[in-house]
Amino acid sequence: MSHIIPVPTESKSLINKAGKTLSQANIFSDEYARALELANRWRACHAYPINTFQATLRTKIKTCKEEVLVAQRLKRMPTIIDKLSRFPNMQITTMQDIAGIRAIFNELSDIRFIVSKYVDNKSFPHEFVTSYDYISSPRDIDGYRSHHLVYKYKNKHMPDYDGLRVEIQLRTKLQHIWATAVETMGTFLGQALKSKQGEKEWLDFFALVSSAFSFLENTPQVPRFAHLTKIETISEVVKMEQKLGAIEKMKSFSTVVSSIGNNKSYTYHLLVLNSLQHSIDVYTYDRDSFEKAMTDYAKFEEQAAKGSKLEPVLVSAGPMENLRKAYPNLFLDITEFEKTLLNLINS
Repeated sequence: MSHIIPVPTESKSLINKAGKTLSQANIFSDEYARALELANRWRACHAYPINTFQATLRTKIKTCKEEVLVAQRLKRMPTIIDKLSRFPNMQITTMQDIAGIRAIFNELSDIRFIVSKYVDNKSFPHEFVTSYDYISSPRDIDGYRSHHLVYKYKNKHMPDYDGLRVEIQLRTKLQHIWATAVETMGTFLGQALKSKQGEKEWLDFFALVSSAFSFLENTPQVPRFAHLTKIETISEVVKMEQKLGAIEKMKSFSTVVSSIGNNKSYTYHLLVLNSLQHSIDVYTYDRDSFEKAMTDYAKFEEQAAKGSKLEPVLVSAGPMENLRKAYPNLFLDITEFEKTLLNLINS
């Protein structure tokens, strides 16, 4: 590892206090600026454990039948702050998904296999925290489907990082297409659909589509639509789609996007989405420039907090082409979702 960002020396209670300040204080105050600086350092130190977990996951997926796409990201600061505001009892030092790794599989059976390779492995050094199986039990409010594993990092050679949490998200391509469409439409509509916030009609539409998609994978339906047959579910999707004009809206949105970037295989990509202009700037950094990437990331987030319509996110997924597949929402790309939905409606 060529970059190791140290864990802040401040106490956990001070770091948690900084999180509280961010969720409550005036963004133009000095107190807010100090809290943000500490929170940014807390987030940045998760880069070390996330890389360790990514390497482990890549080793485990080698046994899978088909190719698996792996990507990682550090949670966006506005999302961290929003979560702390919505859940007043939550603390930034115990937030489970500041460091997130995503793996996208072709086969559902491969996900089950990988989950068992983690959970049944008694020699895995890191501490298992919890598992959320949203594939067997889809989330009722929005239809979200994925399998999450949460661990606390543990390494006797690097004890400073012990206790930092990493969340691993395992999902199929179909579940991924759905989740990124929710996020992308949320961006276009100016609603936090991904955080289960926004117009009820849109949340219901996506939950219903998720339930319809579950028939394609032979997995349990979204509980509130479980009484519907496949034909009834698709018929409801058709009705809601026509009412919302969802596909037309998606088509009109997707065409105005321009992405700037290159195809070099850099380690980190900072994507800055301008939701007003529907444009994306991509900044690339090599392995040794992680601190520069984090500094630039924080600068764009600060602009966003002060009212600019920018949405920055720092991710690592290898070449640009992989990045587009792993994070189509960052490129405002919902063509795969459109295609799948049209096939379902016309089936």
